[in-house]
Formats: sequence, structure tokens, C-alpha cells
Amino acid sequence: MSQYNFPDALGHFGPYGGTFASETLTHAINELRDAYAKYQNDPEFLREFRYELAHFVGRPSPVYHAARTSEEMGGAQIYLKREDLNHTGAHKINNVIGQAMLAKRMGKPRIIAETGAGQHGVATATICARYGLECVVYMGAEDVKRQSPNVYRMKLLGATVIPVESGSKTLKDALNEAMRDWVANVDNTFYIIGTVAGPHPYPMMVRDFQSVIGNECLTQMPEMLRDQKIAAEQPDAVVACVGGGSNAMGIFYPYIPHEKTRLIGVEAAGEGLDSGKHSASLQRGSSGVLHGNRTFILQDQNGQITETHSISAGLDYPGVGPEHAWLQEIKRAQYVGITDKEALDAFHYLCRTEGIIPALESSHAFAYAMKLAKEMRKDQSILVCLSGRGDKDIGTVADLSGGEYYDRPSMRGHTVKGGPAA
Repeated sequence: MSQYNFPDALGHFGPYGGTFASETLTHAINELRDAYAKYQNDPEFLREFRYELAHFVGRPSPVYHAARTSEEMGGAQIYLKREDLNHTGAHKINNVIGQAMLAKRMGKPRIIAETGAGQHGVATATICARYGLECVVYMGAEDVKRQSPNVYRMKLLGATVIPVESGSKTLKDALNEAMRDWVANVDNTFYIIGTVAGPHPYPMMVRDFQSVIGNECLTQMPEMLRDQKIAAEQPDAVVACVGGGSNAMGIFYPYIPHEKTRLIGVEAAGEGLDSGKHSASLQRGSSGVLHGNRTFILQDQNGQITETHSISAGLDYPGVGPEHAWLQEIKRAQYVGITDKEALDAFHYLCRTEGIIPALESSHAFAYAMKLAKEMRKDQSILVCLSGRGDKDIGTVADLSGGEYYDRPSMRGHTVKGGPAA
């Protein structure tokens, strides 16, 4: 894996990735590709990027030893990469800053974005306020309802939020509408895609901006493991949730050469992988083209995109970044599923055991880490990308758990014992 060098010049990760776009977008995509090639190694661009991450975002984000959880699981030590502590509350801001810096240099005063859980929309609205750019965010009408706090945050920051009523009214449909906007306004508009999907160079570019997560971990983990008298320099496993997959690629990418570290992506199994109500593109999908790239998608026998389901809006997407499809094919990463119920149980558990309210997306990764820890030794370790905080999900959790959940006698003063079932 030391020779891992993807994508190629045309944006291919093996058979995945590439550029599948209308002629009206070809010029805009080529313009973006040339701009990124010009600035990705430019010392002044990188200096500004690092400055913004340190002084606006608050990086590096810490790694936290979830000691109580580790003790209760009785196996591997669990560590959390605290992306929830970034400004705006998630990993999304890392990528948005990089793309907004490109937009400024390309002379594009109008920014558009799509969002599911709303964290990418909030991050985009935030950086547009910071840089004085116009901001338009497309969001599925269903997600507008279940993520109302983030909708209000976007509006507070000066963004125009456009609910999308077509299709399943979720992330896929928001991305479709954003693409249509870009086609109509290519001259003055920059499209900030929030995940490692879309036509080349987006999967590579978003991965590169998000790889700050994994690069920090490579520096932080040796000391964290020494504190627990663990001989290894790096974790035995890195676990992250996967919708489109940007937080996962951000932490996975720097670890690809570290072959002793397992990379595990956690998809939304919804009501079960065989229920038909899930968002597990890698486990139940097949190769196809969606939103400008070839990847694994959920589709019927006629190639039509099938509806997805997840408790978490940010994982409710019928595709996945092409690099994830490639990592699965070459067996460098494995992909597993966590159900809505398991994620909800993990959400409550982390709140009560570690004093951290996680995003429902991140709860999927944490749920799997708890299951995995029980199968490992105490001198082994798991690093979880805690991709975002759960303020945005409190309404959803209350609706699903019942408003009196924590008033039950069995819940007072303690946790959901043991977390998700193994």
C-alpha cells in the first residue's frame, strides 16, 4: 500500500470516479480542476488554509480516550477524534474553507451547496459570511423538517435555504437541484460539494482538505497509546461513519500506508440490510453512475435510483464516494452496517457514559466500535472519527425515544448498560 497513488490524472480510482457531466458543465469542471492543480501545493494557499484551520476552526481537534466506555466493553481501548469540537460542530468546515479559498481566487462571488444533516450547509454559510460571499443552500424538504435548528443557523448566517420538494426530498434531491443551479449560473457560481463524490476533482479535492483529520491522528495517537502503556504506535482499527464518506476518507487516507491498522466504514443499515430500508450502498449496491462519477449506488434492475432510509439525514444518500468503492475492492477497507436502533442506543450511551452528545451519523461509528471492542484485547485500540455533535439531532432523538425517556426509573443516574447488542 506504500505505492497507493489514486486517483489517476482523469480522476479514476480503479474503475470508479471519473467525470460524467453535461457539456454545459464541462468548462466549469475543467476550470475547477485547473485551479485546484495550481493551488493545491501553492505555499501561500497552504499557509492561508492552515491559518484558517488553526484560528477560525480551532484545530487541531483533540483525541479523547473514552475510558469509561472502554472499561465497560471489557476489551480494546476506544479513542474519539473530536471533530465535534470544531467551529460549526463537525468536520465539514475543513473542506468548506479550502473550496471557498479556491472560489475567491477564481473570482466566483456566488456559492451554492447541498446539505443533508445541515452541517455542510452551516459550514458553507459560515465561511461565506467570513469571506463576504453570496450563499445559496439546497436542502431536501424532509431534511428541512428534521434538521430545523441547522436551517435557522444557516439563515442567521445570511444564507438563502431552498427546500427541495422532488423525489424523496433528501440529500440526493438537494444535490440534483444544486447541479441544475450550477448549470444555469456557471459564470459567477462556485459549487461547494460537501462529500467525496461528484465529478473529478471533487472526490480527490474534498479528501485532501479533510485529510487534516487523519494527519493529526498520526501525530496524536502515539502519545495517547503510550499513556495507556500500549506498545503500538497507531491504532489497531480506525472506524468512521460513511454516507458520501468525507469524514471517513479524511481519517482513512493518511492511514492507508499503515497496513497494520484496519479501516472500517460504517454505513446506515436503517431497519436492516435486508429490509430494503437502508442507505448501505457498498454492502447492498452495485456499480453505476450518480452525480458525475462511477461508484456503488442503490439502484433497481433498470438502473433507477432506489429510495434510501436512515435515522441520520447525513447518511441518507444512495451512493458513496468512489474512493470508498475502490478501497473495498482492493480490500484495504471493510464496510459494515449499523441499524437505526443500534445508532440510537449508542447515542444515549455516549451521552450518559462520556458526557458527549454525538451526531446520529457519528453514533453509527461509535456503535460499531463498541461491538468491535468486545472482540479485542485490552492492549489493543480503536480510533473513532466522532464527525459531529448532536445538537441538531435532539428533536429527532426525542421523537424516537419518547420525550420521557430519561425520566424512567431505570435510566436515572446511569447509562444504557453495555451499548448496542453484539
